[in-house]
Amino acid sequence: MRIVTANVNGIRAAARRGGMVWLQQAEPDVLCLQEVRASDTQLAAELHAGGFGDWHVAHVACTTAGRAGVAVLTREPHERVQVELPGVEEFASCGRWVETDVVVGGPTVTLVSVYVHTGEAETERQEEKYRFLEAMTTRMAELAAEDAHVVVCGDVNVAHRQADLKNWKGNLGKAGFLPDEQAYLDKWLADGAWVDVTRRSAGDVAGPYTWWSWRGKAFDNDAGWRIDYQLASAPLADLVTHTFVGRADTYAERWSDHAAVVADYDL
Repeated sequence: MRIVTANVNGIRAAARRGGMVWLQQAEPDVLCLQEVRASDTQLAAELHAGGFGDWHVAHVACTTAGRAGVAVLTREPHERVQVELPGVEEFASCGRWVETDVVVGGPTVTLVSVYVHTGEAETERQEEKYRFLEAMTTRMAELAAEDAHVVVCGDVNVAHRQADLKNWKGNLGKAGFLPDEQAYLDKWLADGAWVDVTRRSAGDVAGPYTWWSWRGKAFDNDAGWRIDYQLASAPLADLVTHTFVGRADTYAERWSDHAAVVADYDL
């Protein structure tokens, strides 16, 4: 099972830049999208034009048009769809969480696509981000307790360690690199119930980064952030055979400000 997760920075813009072609060529079995920024009808049109028209889609749009939006696309039908964080009214219809169950080669796999708030240090936007991360923590504990095959994919908007951010010194005290944010990933990964599969595969190296500003020479200098993840439950993480980040070869070939994160699981 190949899972590709990508913050598309607007599905229609990504399609115009060649994103759907790249995603097809990646040969996914599961596709998790963030920042879709489209209605169901608009997303369906792009998927049809891009060769994913016959896939099964679980999509949650934000009630504010042009913002957020997450989706899970699979070749196999969805056995269950949860369109928001359970029991958290504040984030209903915010387009930041969708989870599905899919039977793949025998076992049932729970797939989550998540888009965490960007935040802004010492503002209400940051407090909202913390409330979402807290709700995520509760749900992830519930999922981990089931000892099942689960993967949480998406843009978490947190660089976990210095190795996950090129210019970490210049970003001290800024959203995305705050100790209180990083503590959530510490908690998720502490007891081995969840595994950051890219970091496990890549080892103790800088990056591989997944986001670069459109501005300046950030991409050319690889001055990026690693904020996009596949966090797999321990039973599923043990089945990973390969991971990579789909960084474009050149600035001109970029179809999003993020790069896709890819992992293969031997089911």
